[in-house]
Amino acid sequence: MHLAGSLRRPSYLLSPWPWRALAYLATTIPIAGLLAVGLLIVVAPVFPVINALRRGTPVEWPIVAFLTLGAVVTVALAPIVSAAVAPIERWRLRIVDPRPLPRPSSVNLAARYTTAAAWREVAYTFLLGAVVPVAYWMLGVLLALDLILIASPWLLNDPDAIAVAFTRIYSIEDAILAAIVGVLLLPVLWYLFGLVATGQATVARWLLGGAADGAALREVARSRARLVNAYESERRRIERDLHDGAQARLTSLMLHLGLARLDVPADSPAAKSLVIAHEQAKGLMVQLRDIVHGIRPQSLTELGLVGAVQELAAQATVPVTVTATTRRSVPELIETTAYYVVAESLSNAARHADPTRAEVALADENGYLVVEVRDDGRGGADPARGTGLTGLADRVAAVNGRLLLSSPLGGPTVVRVELPCRP
Repeated sequence: MHLAGSLRRPSYLLSPWPWRALAYLATTIPIAGLLAVGLLIVVAPVFPVINALRRGTPVEWPIVAFLTLGAVVTVALAPIVSAAVAPIERWRLRIVDPRPLPRPSSVNLAARYTTAAAWREVAYTFLLGAVVPVAYWMLGVLLALDLILIASPWLLNDPDAIAVAFTRIYSIEDAILAAIVGVLLLPVLWYLFGLVATGQATVARWLLGGAADGAALREVARSRARLVNAYESERRRIERDLHDGAQARLTSLMLHLGLARLDVPADSPAAKSLVIAHEQAKGLMVQLRDIVHGIRPQSLTELGLVGAVQELAAQATVPVTVTATTRRSVPELIETTAYYVVAESLSNAARHADPTRAEVALADENGYLVVEVRDDGRGGADPARGTGLTGLADRVAAVNGRLLLSSPLGGPTVVRVELPCRP
């Protein structure tokens, strides 16, 4: 969950998100203030130039020289300044949007002047220094007016009047009414703070996310026609291989184990092991047939989606934390798809990323079941270099869902799947 999603919920005012929005705005003030002072020093001579042009008088050359030099220095230093601001902003963004951002692909000096990602960081730095202070000043004025309304019964000192915006308060009755209005406006201010924080966070994610360099979340879109043909072809191949190879061998194995059980006395030490092996062979045959014919995993039927995912986590080779906030019943096909997304993602992470831990999150968001699998491995996952991610995308596309991937070099890797589950 993040601030933008929480704003759409009726319980927003009772949740921690308004306070997180306020914290995000408050921690922006010192950063934006320093940047605004620096920009103001550079652009201050612009005002005498504007006055001179309005009066029709010539502009003195020292002012023009200072402006030119200031512009050159600002452009030259902006990538360096943004290199210090961007990591702080990526870290602060987690206050209102804990979704991961990709790490910058390069941090050398040349990249600060030659990559699109670096100049997007510069754009966000200028936004902090030029636009954010104006927006925050307007928020501050609105907050001050509301506080004056609330405190007006205590501030009124007859015969003096209280000036509020374009009106004045003279009587205690008007002051009490103004205080009531001010209290009623507090929820509006909470929402306004949340909207401003959401807007700033959205711009920050857009400019600092590195989408143009290929490291941000991107949709892995698949063709429906190719999906159906590929799935049918692969299913027939597996079915043929099972019938001609694995099934024949398993049948032979079960036959030999059954004959061995007949030959070994029941009180023999090997009898129990033979019984277990025989049962496991039969179970393996059933499981292979279930997979080929697309039958739901048994754990889904017995435990439900959350329980089946927790079972997958318990069987994983790395520690896996499962967080589930799903409250509605999910269609069987969606459950099956979500289960295989988690299973394949954890398997891919263990095989290719060498993680130390992983996290699985299941949540309801606006009629969608959202599945996120995150690991702290080496990253660098690319759908073009293997069949695992494209297979997942095919399976998700079959139920009109979408798969998004973030896997910069160095990690973390995040696989996010959104599956429609509206009734």
